[in-house]
Amino acid sequence: MLGRSNGDNDSQTSGVLIQYMRDISAYLHEVNISRKATVLTAAILVLAGLLGVRYREMGTFLPTSSGGGERELPIYCVQTEEPKIALTFDAAWGNDDTQKIMEILKKHDVKVTFFMTGGWVDSYPDDVKMILAEGHDLGNHSQNHKNMSQLSDADKEEELMSVHDKVKELTGYDMFLFRPPYGDYDTKLIKAVRKCNYYPIQWDVDSLDWKDYGVDSIIKTVTQNEHLGNGSIILCHNGARYTAEALDTLITTLKDAGYQFVPVSELIYRDNYHMDHEGRQIPGKKDR
Repeated sequence: MLGRSNGDNDSQTSGVLIQYMRDISAYLHEVNISRKATVLTAAILVLAGLLGVRYREMGTFLPTSSGGGERELPIYCVQTEEPKIALTFDAAWGNDDTQKIMEILKKHDVKVTFFMTGGWVDSYPDDVKMILAEGHDLGNHSQNHKNMSQLSDADKEEELMSVHDKVKELTGYDMFLFRPPYGDYDTKLIKAVRKCNYYPIQWDVDSLDWKDYGVDSIIKTVTQNEHLGNGSIILCHNGARYTAEALDTLITTLKDAGYQFVPVSELIYRDNYHMDHEGRQIPGKKDR
């Protein structure tokens, strides 16, 4: 099978590594550890990432979402024995390729998740309704695509619920999946997301389609990604230059490797789960 296996020894994504570095830096600042110690710790973490050192070896250093006062994480991927993966598209700007993407998805009978900003919903209401009618997930990507960790608690909730209300009025659908813009989050945001009855969703496989490296680059980046495995969440964008062109081969290659595509709503666990320090959603309560 392409990519990684989905066992307890999987390494986490570069996105998780970067966010952990940010979180640890913030954590050290909170507990008044010196600037010198903060810089030294960040340098050690960069070296660990370059050497492929797994964060589970440092799991006791960084608090996670297992209890009060500990850091909260979004869902980067899901632990499952089934070869299921979720393909996602962030919709924040353009719309030129949406119809082509939808045609390819229909051709392969693949259901995905679109995370939409409020501005995109306002600009393309007919496409929002079309996506839902075709059986895909509608996900929330905030109203204004801001760095959510920099907002007040009230503004965080407003960014979510203004889009929620728009989509509800337009389609009658109550969204419950949220992806923070730029992958930027903090513990307060995750708590605000859950307060709004949403599941916070990240990704563990980034197609890097937004970098416009070309069709072959998108296909290789995803299908040969070391983090690809059962329960992976793949990040793509509509409006990126080569995404639609790469999509047919991308889906075919992953299907040939034995993967089954499901929308995020069918991949994640809705209840009775816990999160590990890599942002992997695991069924069942955490052992104490």
